[in-house]
Amino acid sequence: MKSIILITVCAFILDLLLGDPYHFPHPVRAIGTLITKGEKWIRSWIPQTKKGERIGGTILVIAVVGITFFVSLTVITLAYWIHPVVGFILQVIMGYQVLATKSLKDESMKVYIALKKHDLEGARYAVSMIVGRDTASLDEQGVAKAAIETVAENTSDGIIGPLFYLVIGGVPLAYLYKAINTLDSMIGYKNDKYQYFGTFGAKLDDVANYIPARISAYLMILASGLCGMSIKGAYKIYKRDRYNHKSPNSAHTEAACAGALEIQLAGDAYYFGKKCEKPTIGDSIRPVETEDIKRTNQLMYATCILGLLVFIAIRAIVMR
Repeated sequence: MKSIILITVCAFILDLLLGDPYHFPHPVRAIGTLITKGEKWIRSWIPQTKKGERIGGTILVIAVVGITFFVSLTVITLAYWIHPVVGFILQVIMGYQVLATKSLKDESMKVYIALKKHDLEGARYAVSMIVGRDTASLDEQGVAKAAIETVAENTSDGIIGPLFYLVIGGVPLAYLYKAINTLDSMIGYKNDKYQYFGTFGAKLDDVANYIPARISAYLMILASGLCGMSIKGAYKIYKRDRYNHKSPNSAHTEAACAGALEIQLAGDAYYFGKKCEKPTIGDSIRPVETEDIKRTNQLMYATCILGLLVFIAIRAIVMR
């Protein structure tokens, strides 16, 4: 029990310090490669029908999740066999790599810096690195909104979700969750290519994120008060707009964030050249501005630190 708590704390601190160095090997990239190659192989022999694609997508998800879990478990077991200290250090490093606190802040701040320089093209490019929508036609406010939305949404599946599973079941369970999350980000689209192939992956991601998304939202509501933002607005908009998204989980932290900042997020967007009509989240009490990117990062940090403390406290009490 104590080892998981210590591993989680050390992993979180390491993430705050290092983030995601571009040239450092990252397991999520390995999972992405496994998904890409697995999809190509499976598509080479499955029938090109709705049923065939659904079966193929399900096989891919089970294979990727299973391989990720057992490889991480095996590597950790071998490390502890070498020496307990080696096992502990490896778990800290692996645990840190499923978290995205600093990298999420760093990537969104690239958008902020470009906007402050009035470099709209640079800002569009920077935000295109962290969102799935088309960014070529976004104005400055649209770019800022996109950055805010991705920080708010990824506070849940990029940080609180992995922390939640890390505290519950250690590194292997956190990696299993990360595999599900990566699958959804790569094949969970409702477009012509993945409409059926990505069905199982998207549904599994909905299940895996059901609890973390709601915990994240309430943590963010509390954090908004700690950050001097509108806790009343965060709760009000969360309760009203938390389902204003096709995904049952994605709008929860976006709604809390929009309410805390007293701005309006979401709305129509373009994906792969096609307009996607989406409801708005929050009230336009004031216009979105570039500084809201920094405010959202502040809210994200407060939410994650609060989440870490809550999870550790609950784990310590339950396992006492």
